[in-house]
Amino acid sequence: MKTKDELPECPVATTVSMIGSKWKLLIIRNLLVRPWRFNELKKDLDGISQKVLTDSLRAMEEDGIITRTVYPEVPPRVEYSLSELGESMRPILDAMWQWGTEYKNTFS
Repeated sequence: MKTKDELPECPVATTVSMIGSKWKLLIIRNLLVRPWRFNELKKDLDGISQKVLTDSLRAMEEDGIITRTVYPEVPPRVEYSLSELGESMRPILDAMWQWGTEYKNTFS
């Protein structure tokens, strides 16, 4: 997790630095529903490369947004889910969903 000194001074810039990429937002969108495995996310997020998915998941885990759970099975099973901090972003994504829906409806 970043220290306070490493974060931008502007709160909006701080939020954007945490979830500002297209892929991070879509990963969070999926994890709001349930925990996902790596390959499930890769299949669902059309166009994401394995490297970008890996890097995004690692960054979000480091930032405390998601948790990575490794189950002691053979073969190992790994699931990604939102942390409490990640869950606190639900209203942000809900607002984005609402705005996007209203915007799309202006073209109907």
